[in-house]
Amino acid sequence: MEFETWWLLAVPVFFGLGWIAARVDIKQILSESRTLPRAYFKGLNLLLNDQPDKAIDAFIEIVTLDPETADMHFALGNLFRRRGEIERAIRVHQNLLARPDLPLDQRAQAQYELGMDYLKAGLLDRAEETFNGLVDGSYSVQAQRALLEIYQREKEWSRAIDAAAGLQSSGAGARQKEIAQFYCELAQDALVRSDLADAMALLDKALHADRNSVRATMLLGDVLLAQGEVEAAIATWKRVEQQSVPHVALVAGRLMDGYRRVGRPQEGVNLLRSYLAEASSIDLIEVVFKAVIELDGVDAAKQLILDELRRNPTLLGLDKLLEARLMDAPAHIWEELSMVKNLIHGYTAKLARYQCSHCGFKARQYYWQCPGCSRWETYPPRRAEELNVMN
Repeated sequence: MEFETWWLLAVPVFFGLGWIAARVDIKQILSESRTLPRAYFKGLNLLLNDQPDKAIDAFIEIVTLDPETADMHFALGNLFRRRGEIERAIRVHQNLLARPDLPLDQRAQAQYELGMDYLKAGLLDRAEETFNGLVDGSYSVQAQRALLEIYQREKEWSRAIDAAAGLQSSGAGARQKEIAQFYCELAQDALVRSDLADAMALLDKALHADRNSVRATMLLGDVLLAQGEVEAAIATWKRVEQQSVPHVALVAGRLMDGYRRVGRPQEGVNLLRSYLAEASSIDLIEVVFKAVIELDGVDAAKQLILDELRRNPTLLGLDKLLEARLMDAPAHIWEELSMVKNLIHGYTAKLARYQCSHCGFKARQYYWQCPGCSRWETYPPRRAEELNVMN
């Protein structure tokens, strides 16, 4: 390859062109920054310094001076909503939608933000109507997510199933666990109405959506029991172990009652003891403890608690041991033991709660849907103290 002399001349030319282009870009940036009002930078600085109240005042000044600034309206409306000033947020977004010259993409954004305002305010009918107008546009996925939240709040489980399925088919993530839970909600309602055939059909759909749905399996056993098929109910509840070993604590009481009905309580105790060896929990211990007292006496029950306490030392376990000790304690120490038991029990009442793994919300009873964050299946089937010991 031969070297051409004119190549040397091309180098400074290209360099000069690059320098000119850079200068033009810098001038354009400086020109655009001069056109922005000072209040914009002031508001931005206040936001960065976690002073949203003062930032809102700065942005209001901009909107007052230049009412055509759509982006600033969006920023202002979102700030109002975050601060809980929903009425002001609604007015901002309604004013945007009232502008006939608003581009289609910004109109869709304003409609979505208005729907979020209604949702935050609890105006679910208005929010639903607003989001339904967006399901066929550029905000389709966001609108369907919001509609799914609305249907769950209103407990419209059939519509929630359709919304979740629509989201899943649009590529917005798997929703099988949620769909299974929605079917379980419908099945629970059918079971309350004693519509056992409908409940059975709904639970089949739940298990088709999520074959590892512990709740669907538990409810299926409940339906079989309501039909008088106790052996089939026991066999169904035993399947929980294959789905999730820790969740056997939730079905232990059902299993023990089932074995009592068929006249094989010892078989039930033996089964639950095997579960204890795999996944000990205070709820499971409670069921086994009562059954052992019934079948084998207080001494056997005390030994059971002692063995479990050595394996998993918790205050909840100690409380149960003191309960067992009080059953046959001599009169001269009964009062002292009772006082200690009451002290321990008073303290453990705060620990004997389930805790959401997502938001930390604590509850005395087990929830499939967290009352705090509304997430599904975020409660581990163990009490908070047990989880702390395990960690």
